[in-house]
Amino acid sequence: MKRIFSGMQSTGQLHLGNYLGALRNWVKLQQDYECFYGVMDLHAITVAQDPKKLAQNTREVAAAFYAAGIDPKRCAVYPQSAVPEHTYLNWILNNHTPLGWLNRMTQFKEKASKNKDQEVLGLYAYPVLMAADILIYKATHVPVGEDQKQHLELSRDIAGAFNRHYGVDYFPLPEPQIMGEATRVMSLRDGTKKMSKSDESDYSRINLTDDADAIATKIKKAKTDTLPFPATLDELKTRAEADNLVTIYATLNNEAKEAVVNRFAGKTFSEFKTSLIEVAVANLAPITKRMADYMADPAEIDRMILKSLFRAREVAEKNMKEIKQIVGLWSAD
Repeated sequence: MKRIFSGMQSTGQLHLGNYLGALRNWVKLQQDYECFYGVMDLHAITVAQDPKKLAQNTREVAAAFYAAGIDPKRCAVYPQSAVPEHTYLNWILNNHTPLGWLNRMTQFKEKASKNKDQEVLGLYAYPVLMAADILIYKATHVPVGEDQKQHLELSRDIAGAFNRHYGVDYFPLPEPQIMGEATRVMSLRDGTKKMSKSDESDYSRINLTDDADAIATKIKKAKTDTLPFPATLDELKTRAEADNLVTIYATLNNEAKEAVVNRFAGKTFSEFKTSLIEVAVANLAPITKRMADYMADPAEIDRMILKSLFRAREVAEKNMKEIKQIVGLWSAD
C-alpha cells in the first residue's frame, strides 16, 4: 500500500500558510493513501520552548488537523515523542549519515546564522531525525514544500545508504508530493518572505484561530502597491505582494490565478480585498469554530490521539523489530 508521512511542529498558532500549503492537501491524500501525520514535538525543542505550553501546543496542532478535516479513524495523528521508535531509528541512521551530507543542509546554516544560540547538535542533526520519522513507517510518499525538498532528498540518500550497507531492499526511497500553487504562502507584510508563526508581527499571517473580524482586518492591512490590480499573469509575477494575495484567493476559491487576474484586472485593490475577505472567511471560519470546540475539551483531544496513536505504534514497533534484526542488535524475541 502507498503510505504517506508528514508532520508539523508543535509550536502552536498554525496559520493560513500551514493550511493551504499542507493541511488541505493532507485531507485529500487520506482518500488514497494510508496516512501518518505527526505533531513533531521533538523537532520543536531544537529551539527553546516553554515546557508549560508545549503539551498544550501539541493539542492545538492536533485540533487543527482534526478541524481541517483529517479523519482520526483513517489517519494516525500522534505526538512524535509518543512513538519512541522515531528516536531509536534516528540513532541507527546517524551511523549511516556522513557529516558532509549534513554540512550541505541550508536550513541549519540559515537558522544558526540568525541566532548563535541555535547552533546546537539537535538542530544540526535535525534532518536525520526527519529521515527516521519517515522511514520508521516505510513511507512511500511525503508531501513537502519547496523548502523541505532538500531534507527529503537526504532521507532518500540515508535510506539508500542503509540498504546498501546491509545488502537489503528494506527502506523504500520516499517520493516527494508537491501539490498545488500555494506550497509557499508568503507574509501579508512582505511578499518575499514566507508566512511564519515566528514573525513578530501578527499582521503578517492569518492564524487558524482568527475570527472573521481579525481575518478582515489583516487582509485590509495586507501590503500591496500603488498600481491598479495587475492585468496579466506576467505583470503579476513582478509584484510579490499582489501575487501572494492572488495565490491565496485562487487556492481558497479552487480556481486558476489567471481567472482571478481576468476578473479583477484594472480594478482597485480595495475591491479585490473585499472579495478576498469573503472567500477567506467562508473557508476558514468553519475551521476556526471546530478548533475552538476541540480546544474547549482537551481531554477529548487526548482520547482521540490515544486511539490514533495505537496504529502508529503498531507499525513502528513491527518495523523496528525487523530493523534490529537487520542491524544485528540483541533481542529476546
